[in-house]
Amino acid sequence: MEIRQLTYFSAVARHGSFTKAAQELHVTQPTLSKMVRLLEEELGATLFDRSSKPIALTDAGETILRSSQGILSSIDTMAAELDDVMQARKGTLRLGIPPMIGVHVFPSLIERFHSRYPQIRLQLVERGGKRIEEEVDSGELDVGLVILPMAQEDKFHLLPCMDETLHLIAPRDHWAAGRESVELGELEREPFLLFRDEFTLHHLILDHCRQAGFEPQVAFESSQWDFMVQLVRARFGITLLPGGMRRSLDPERFLVLPVVRPTMTWSLNMIWKKDKYLSFAAREWIAFMRQEWPAGTQA
Repeated sequence: MEIRQLTYFSAVARHGSFTKAAQELHVTQPTLSKMVRLLEEELGATLFDRSSKPIALTDAGETILRSSQGILSSIDTMAAELDDVMQARKGTLRLGIPPMIGVHVFPSLIERFHSRYPQIRLQLVERGGKRIEEEVDSGELDVGLVILPMAQEDKFHLLPCMDETLHLIAPRDHWAAGRESVELGELEREPFLLFRDEFTLHHLILDHCRQAGFEPQVAFESSQWDFMVQLVRARFGITLLPGGMRRSLDPERFLVLPVVRPTMTWSLNMIWKKDKYLSFAAREWIAFMRQEWPAGTQA
């Protein structure tokens, strides 16, 4: 049984005429009659009483019509939904983001994308950069936002999104208050609050401290930047975060200064795997990001 046979049969049943159905379907009447006859032979039942004018459905024809209407309706729905997906009006995008980006700059991007594509479901997963890299590689995530450097950068397409310098976050009455900047080496005796090992920023800070000639005293590691900031407020230590985070901090309670010599850059990039099929939702997200978040934005 073919879908075309059911379509032809339904048209004849709707019009009560082979002639009118053939005109609607843009086929010859003999072709239409042959297709319906083949369907009857396949089913082993007569579907139309051809002796009546207009022709009428038999009991078997009534049964097949009810079933065929459901089948054809499902096919129409499937075609419409496929068209929606092809036009990126539906689908699911699995996106990995680092914790800081959620409060930092990302909500406005999500709002604009959702306004443009309300039927696309965004599945946001908050991870450290190393986990995001692994899950984009394995296919668990479609795309991800990570901090460079990456372990296996050659596996991925990269879209530069934002570069920021790291800043010292300390209590407002810290000894560096009144300064315009602080050198990394001056923080040698400070207790550091760092992200955990799965976060690229953890390794970025450790590497720069070692290059500056000291091993930092790590007082605490966390996966939550806001908890680290609260520990700074409680004078448990200092931390280093992208300068844009200062917009989220109360200047009456926190000192925020750029760290120099060396300057440390927080380089945010979007990644997706090379030589891997991308859903239409993922393709539209990548195109959206290229348009809405020009490469190398300075914050």
